[in-house]
Amino acid sequence: MHGGGEQEGEDEEESKYEAHIIFSSTCSCGQKCSPLLFPACPSKFSSNIFTMPTRVCFVFLCLALSLTACVFILLFHRNLGKSGLRVSCLGLGTWVTFGSQISDEMAENLMTIAYENGVNLFDTAEVYASGRSDRQQLKRSSFVITTKIYWGGQAETERGLSRKHIIEGLRGSLSRLQLDYVDIVFANRNDVNSPMEEIVRAMTFVINQGMAMYWGTSRWSAMEIMEAYSVARQFNLIPPVCEQAEYHYFQRDKVEVQLPELYHKIGVGAMTWSPLACGLITGKYSDGVPECSRAAMKGYQWLKERVNSEEGRRQLAKIKELHLLADRLACTAAQLAIAWCLRSEGVSSVLLGVSNTDQLLENLGILSQMTPQTVAEIDALLGNKPHSKKESRA
Repeated sequence: MHGGGEQEGEDEEESKYEAHIIFSSTCSCGQKCSPLLFPACPSKFSSNIFTMPTRVCFVFLCLALSLTACVFILLFHRNLGKSGLRVSCLGLGTWVTFGSQISDEMAENLMTIAYENGVNLFDTAEVYASGRSDRQQLKRSSFVITTKIYWGGQAETERGLSRKHIIEGLRGSLSRLQLDYVDIVFANRNDVNSPMEEIVRAMTFVINQGMAMYWGTSRWSAMEIMEAYSVARQFNLIPPVCEQAEYHYFQRDKVEVQLPELYHKIGVGAMTWSPLACGLITGKYSDGVPECSRAAMKGYQWLKERVNSEEGRRQLAKIKELHLLADRLACTAAQLAIAWCLRSEGVSSVLLGVSNTDQLLENLGILSQMTPQTVAEIDALLGNKPHSKKESRA
């Protein structure tokens, strides 16, 4: 995509499913429900993590990993913002690991496992080119594929959000993906050199041509998204339906304060990425940077510097406390962090970045119930809860 450096390195990170595992044990309702990650009992469906859930199907699965019991998986999806598109609340991001950290065989295996466990959202970038979905003979209408447009080639006309690059870049992406269309095309940051009307008209054109079904933004400010919406309404064009934003324990303001306001005003949803803060939340960097970790890879010097910074050390200290909380809740720190992201209003889907099947299955096993008490305890540990305009006025 582009070179190193913190900002460029973070660009590599760009790129409502909930499984309820039912084990043989008894919960407070008197029925046999999971005591750990996925209480199937409807009485436990609390907080807005389960806003308007729809039961899709049951899938019977035997895990030949650490779990030896047979399990049932109950799938849930959410609307993408206020559009009619239904997406799994967990999506699989391919922007970092696919093509660089893992083999094609592993990538195909991860996509298969994710799809079979109810994930219908796959987030790609312009460099991803597999066509695996065709080889697996999956029904194209049964899943959602996204791509991003901004960074292309080296020429001035091969990057940005000009009408020329949006159309040609999307055609190139479709060719590499071996697809006739993508479901969502994201403008991968705003382009100050391209007029907003030109961007919105170009996105409307590719949708009208059948190259994409929807368009969204990534790393745009709330003001820029609102401008795109206003231009679309003024000229009878198609507005964006979603913003892709970084969201985790240490990056909260945009998703918790700005995007909910846009969701209520214009229906823009949030598709969030990096729920584990580039692996920081897993605890893998607690004792330094492991040789095989992402922070040790070429092009990720910015992540290594972040881990070793004073702020990084403060965050790692808080993560240790969050691990203790996860232990009390009988889940992993990663599962707790992903569930915490999903509790936020307006978040349609959280994108996962994994490099092996163990990570994928762990992340799919999110904590199903995020109670107000748990949220309050996490806020107290973090000490960084942003305040909305209403709270500020109060």
